[in-house]
Amino acid sequence: MSLNENQLLAAFANGDRRAFEHLFKEHYNGACRYVFRILRDEDTCEEIVQSTFVNLWEKREMLKEDINFKSYLFRAAYNTALNYIKHEKVVNKYVNNKQDSIEISIQSYVSHQPDFELQKRIDDAIEGLPPQCQKVFRMSREEGLKYHEIAEELHISKKTVEVHMGKALKLLRTQLQDYLVFFLPVVVLL
Repeated sequence: MSLNENQLLAAFANGDRRAFEHLFKEHYNGACRYVFRILRDEDTCEEIVQSTFVNLWEKREMLKEDINFKSYLFRAAYNTALNYIKHEKVVNKYVNNKQDSIEISIQSYVSHQPDFELQKRIDDAIEGLPPQCQKVFRMSREEGLKYHEIAEELHISKKTVEVHMGKALKLLRTQLQDYLVFFLPVVVLL
């Protein structure tokens, strides 16, 4: 395709898939490198850049023909990366709060009513977790490792660690709900 950038943008804005493919091929790698400097996670960078291109395609009619596409793309990818970071902070805060309340509930129950039965149920519940969830949970709770440390040691992404922890906590909450329900008001008051 031997069109100048203004002609490419005009074709792109009119829904020309070849123009889109040309712009994608020309700018994708550079945009990934740019976003990588912000996030330092290759998989997430690729997802963000792809998502940015999809958003640009969906809003293509609003693009002006005289814009600098590269600058526009990089700014959009930058904003998407910042939104991702904000979202991750909220998710991490929520996950940490949930984990803390489960731990407080369990500790509160144990401290108020020592019960070998409860400890056995907790141990059985942890043993009943899927292998990878159990491993991630034990590394976090017993070894005190942070999510990024677990991710590095297991050669998985931090997001995957979060998913495994979320799944483990959900399963533990379900299996231990008879014990946790009585101490939920205590957790709220703390």
